Amino acid sequence: MTPPARATPPLLQMRGICKRFPGVVALDDVSFDLERGEVHVLLGENGAGKSTLMKVLSGACTRDRGEILIDGHAVALDSPREAQARGISTIYQEFNLVPHLSAADNIYLGREPLRGAGVIHRPRLLEDAQRLLRMLGTRIDPTTRVRDLGVAEQQMVEVAKALSIDARILIMDEPTSALTASEIDELFAAIGRLTAGGVSVIYISHRMEEFARIGRRATVMRDGRFIATRPLPAPVRDLVRLMADRDVSEHYPTPTRVRGAEILRVEQVSRASRLRDVSFTLHRGEILGIAGLLGAGRTELARVIAGADVADAGRVLIDGRQIRLRAPKDAIRAGIGLVPEDRKQHGLVLGQGVSANLALPQLARLCRSGVVDRVRERALATRWIGELRVKTPTPETRVLTLSGGNQQKVVLGKWLASGADVLIVDEPTRGIDVAAKMEIYHLLDGLAAKGAGIIMISSELPEVLGMSDRILVLHQGRVHARLDAGEATQERVLHAALGLAS
Repeated sequence: MTPPARATPPLLQMRGICKRFPGVVALDDVSFDLERGEVHVLLGENGAGKSTLMKVLSGACTRDRGEILIDGHAVALDSPREAQARGISTIYQEFNLVPHLSAADNIYLGREPLRGAGVIHRPRLLEDAQRLLRMLGTRIDPTTRVRDLGVAEQQMVEVAKALSIDARILIMDEPTSALTASEIDELFAAIGRLTAGGVSVIYISHRMEEFARIGRRATVMRDGRFIATRPLPAPVRDLVRLMADRDVSEHYPTPTRVRGAEILRVEQVSRASRLRDVSFTLHRGEILGIAGLLGAGRTELARVIAGADVADAGRVLIDGRQIRLRAPKDAIRAGIGLVPEDRKQHGLVLGQGVSANLALPQLARLCRSGVVDRVRERALATRWIGELRVKTPTPETRVLTLSGGNQQKVVLGKWLASGADVLIVDEPTRGIDVAAKMEIYHLLDGLAAKGAGIIMISSELPEVLGMSDRILVLHQGRVHARLDAGEATQERVLHAALGLAS
């Protein structure tokens, strides 16, 4: 029996999309559809083809084959301008805002309402911006400069900017990667209001716990191909198996490390109003987790130990010897490495090759008469690309072109290559897929097993609990709790992060 025909077609249909780059098949006969008022989650490991598919949809990349239909009608989408004209807008993980302009100016940048010949109609601009911001449930003043807004508020400005073009399809790429739990709640509430009004959302994230809260369906991609679409909620294990083509039974490695002698001691370190009398120790063969809410002082502590910022008071000792930390080079000489929170801005030189980035902390050892020995640099790169299984065409390939997981391996690799005894990793798995996360976890465990001490800062409590031997919880720049792994629970850590008595 033939099923009855649909009354109306899906809002969006992508059929048989193919895209090839030199030497790489990025998309191979991929299909995807989106209903009106739906949040459709797009899943896949780094390199699965998610970004390329969305670039095709947003007009930033032309397809080689296949068709795209909106409301059942075929469309070209040969440029971002044409995609926007069709109501398709993208919010990227890295915000595309002008910091010194106001929220209103950013929302309507290049499309300002005019009064007469080239004169911006400021009252209408502010009124329209305020209407969009209120629609999202936020109280942001449209005259506030973006640089003075928090990360969550900047996210809302990006959403308002997308809505200002009358978006019907909103692509959100890792929208919660830098948000706290309460800010995520606010964003999800705003998405709920949008979908209730008929806007459809394509939601890309590696945070598996979010999918059931926000999504109606999930589509999995792997190696540039469509794998399956599943209704949500769905078991995480099943989704991971589809993504990785294997059963990921144990998310965190069984520790192989043994705690040894004390390697790092931090005593009563303070900096302005962000750190207040912070003290702790770190041992060889240990992973010390640092938890806390956004603004608790976690990254500030990492930067002081790594020499990027100078403490106002206190001292840092390596193997019982006080070290003077006035610049990152002082920390590097002492055997301290930092994998920063923002790998693209602070951890990598994006325009340089993999080999050049891996060599950065030890250029002095690789130089002869002030000139880098390229043979030695390439040999070093070849070794660590192999050991870390970095997926790159050549050692000279620019890191800008690598996936997020492989970029993170390069940042880790440069400190492994330098032989750092103390490694600080700030949000080490942000924005990378489940399989890449597991590789990072095994790398950290293996490094500690060889005698290094690791400080791991993370906003993901399961990650802190799953990887740490001890946990330090910061609240408003102070150490509020110290927990051994055996006694730590999500509830206890969150309780301490909120500054509540245990």
